Amino acid sequence: MGLKMFSLAVVSFGLAIVLTGWVKQRFSREMLDIPNDRSSHTQPTPRGGGLGFCLAFAVTSLIGWGLSHFWPAAALNLFPNPLYVVLVLLLLAVVGLLDDRFTLSAKVRYAVQLSAAAIALLSFGAFSLTGLPETLWVAVLMGGVTLIGFTALVNFYNFMDGLDGLVASVTALQLGFLALYLQQPIWWLLVAALLGFLGWNWSPAKIFMGDVGSTVLGASVAIALMVPAADPSLNVVALAITLPLTADAVYTLTRRLLKGENIFQAHRTHLYQRLQQSGWSHGRVAIAYGLWTVLLAVLIGEWDGVGSLLGLGISGLIILGGEYYLNAQLQTTRPSQS
Repeated sequence: MGLKMFSLAVVSFGLAIVLTGWVKQRFSREMLDIPNDRSSHTQPTPRGGGLGFCLAFAVTSLIGWGLSHFWPAAALNLFPNPLYVVLVLLLLAVVGLLDDRFTLSAKVRYAVQLSAAAIALLSFGAFSLTGLPETLWVAVLMGGVTLIGFTALVNFYNFMDGLDGLVASVTALQLGFLALYLQQPIWWLLVAALLGFLGWNWSPAKIFMGDVGSTVLGASVAIALMVPAADPSLNVVALAITLPLTADAVYTLTRRLLKGENIFQAHRTHLYQRLQQSGWSHGRVAIAYGLWTVLLAVLIGEWDGVGSLLGLGISGLIILGGEYYLNAQLQTTRPSQS
């Protein structure tokens, strides 16, 4: 990270702190999250704080884009193009904020997510798999995979936003890794903004990010994976960095389907939520998922594809280990409750 990028990152960090505080003060009554039987918090807490880091990232990335145009000899190399990134994320941020305020229908939310995915597809191209023939049918197929994958990540990150500091800290680690591994320095500005936001969001959280934040973070990771690296195979390899959030989301979704539950109904059965219910603090859960992310980053960074496969296997063992631990805890507490 060069001096200019570092300076912009410092500005992004500071802006996120200030803007999140402003959101908390301005919208604390209009967007108050009241605890219910499906909540992991016990005190009414404002939501919508993600607007703070979204604005900080948008402002600093566009400043960087402007500087690189005025002084091309000292270009900041903000790759991918910040204009396209902000366009995609702005659409999700606006609808996410409206959803935090008024609660929009699922159809409206998904229609907007698909629109954002389509803009990203036109701006950055489809997610590609090396070795596939360059035919029209393959292009159509990968375009469809990209649209579905984009919206899946948006929703998975939204599903996982249920504990103080969890999604913000894990995504900051993931985007920092992707900035290095895929050589996309623009994400350092979002990492810095997330660190500023975490000052408000770490346990005990003074404000939640809300849909305006979680959907933007899922889309940011999706964009980073879509933009082709110098070696396109690295994009596929880098997918494994999402596992601490996506593996939990997919495992919980599968588990609920097998039990015949309504997967569209709100619940508290994600692995991270059940760990918190078993007695873990919000901070302990967030740190555990952060360490999981760091482990994957080391494996992928050291051994690329082999590391990615190792990370997939280890993530499966972590999920199974978590399930075993929770079942053991349940067996231990049952006698005292009878």
